[in-house]
Order: sequence, then structure tokens, then C-alpha cells
Amino acid sequence: MRNTIVDVLDIGPECTERFIDVAALAQAPDLHITLAGCSNLSGRYCVARSSPLEHTLFYTLSGQGKLTTEHNKYTLTENTLIVLPAKQGFEVKIDAPHWDVIWLNLANTHRWKHLNLTEALVLYEQKLESLHLAMELLYSEKSATLREGVMPILSHYLNTTLQSEAQIGGQNRLTSLFLEIEERLQFDWTIEAMCEHVHYSAPHLHRLCQAQYGKSPMQQLIYLRIKRAKSLLLNTRWPVAHIAAYVGYPNIFNFSKRFKKSVGVSPSEFRK
Repeated sequence: MRNTIVDVLDIGPECTERFIDVAALAQAPDLHITLAGCSNLSGRYCVARSSPLEHTLFYTLSGQGKLTTEHNKYTLTENTLIVLPAKQGFEVKIDAPHWDVIWLNLANTHRWKHLNLTEALVLYEQKLESLHLAMELLYSEKSATLREGVMPILSHYLNTTLQSEAQIGGQNRLTSLFLEIEERLQFDWTIEAMCEHVHYSAPHLHRLCQAQYGKSPMQQLIYLRIKRAKSLLLNTRWPVAHIAAYVGYPNIFNFSKRFKKSVGVSPSEFRK
């Protein structure tokens, strides 16, 4: 279902934002950063752009946000980086008591041409604490000379995280695969089925999964199935056998064994 995005800027009084001075960003002209900052959000926060001129990055430090694009919705948890392509509408809002993020706007130039993706890209399990610290230093440090020492950190993390057109495109395809899997957990997902879906060889799929999620493809599948099962056990009265089948385990014994191995207790004990 397509969502219609309209421009919104609704930031409540409990939100605090630290904008990095333009003069500081100008010390890294090769990165083409037009605006950046660190935000501690609580209460009311919603920002939407119908057709942004620049690419936007949001990295979640803690708490939770929600992203809505014209085609999808995403939950943004700790260590999640979202890449919002220029000219594509989006809405981000707080989805928890607080949401702490760092954000950057990147010019839509040849430098970042590989970010002109067909859809927002969500990268999970990112480790960008050093990028956060570098941005806080850029905000607080008034000496241009001292700020120069921070620029290599900023450059390193942006370049290695966003990487090349082929690499970021691969991550985008992988994200799409596991969004599809999440929507059809009851399907008999095998490595062969996953590879056919994204047109990758099994070794290449394994390498991409390890890099993005820190898990093999099957481990990520199990993680998503158990995560959904936990939610259903807590929030529905469905019989355990029905939940097992719904998340892709037609054999309740296999489901219980896998659930206990992952969570430490049986499904029934977890529900209690």
C-alpha cells in the first residue's frame, strides 16, 4: 500500500537538538555534508519530507523511532542506520518514551550518487559510537585546528559504512529479502529459496548476512521466527501449536526445542 507523504515539522518542547556549525562541516568538503546534528528526543517529534533535496541518515543510539516511506514502514531500534534517498518522501517519528539519534544530510551530488536508491535502506547491527563521539566533538569544539583532528573519524565511518554502489545495493537487496521473510515466516525458507529470491550464490549471501546482521542466513531466519513467536505468545491466546505453525514450525516438538534453545525456557513457560 502506498503512503502519501506530506511535509511536517512537529518538534515538541522536550526535544533537544545540537546542530553542528556549518564552518565545522566545511572542514571536510569532500564529504558533501550540508547539515548534521545530535538529537535527544522525547514527547512530541515528527519530521516528514515529501521530496527532500538531500540524502538523510538517521542512526539510533537508544530508544526507538518509526520510519514511514511511500511503500514501507520500519521500526528503528538501537544501532540501526537508515539511509533516506533524496527526492523520496519519508516520515520519521518517535516511537518510545525517548529516541536518541545522530543525523546527517548529504548533498545529492556525484560524491553520493550510489545513495539514489529505489527505496529507503535500513542497516541493522551497526556500530557507530565513534561517529557519534566525533559529531559531539565537532559541536562542542570551537577551535578549527582541533576540529581537524576529528575529521578523519567522520570520513572513515561515512566512507566505510556507506561504501560503494555495489556494496550498498547488496545491503539494500538483503534488507528487502528479510523484510519479505518477516512477512511470510510460515514459508519453507531454505538457503536455496533465499538465494533464488535475491539472485546470490549461497557463499555470497552468507558473507553479506554476517556483515550486516552478524548471523548466517538461517540464524537470522530463526531469530525472526522466535521474535515473532515471543510476541504472539505474550499478546494472543493462540494455542502454542498454532503459533508454531504460523512462524514456520509445523512440528510443535521442533518449535519447542528451538524456542527453548534460543530463549532458555519453553514456549509455555515463557507465556506464563
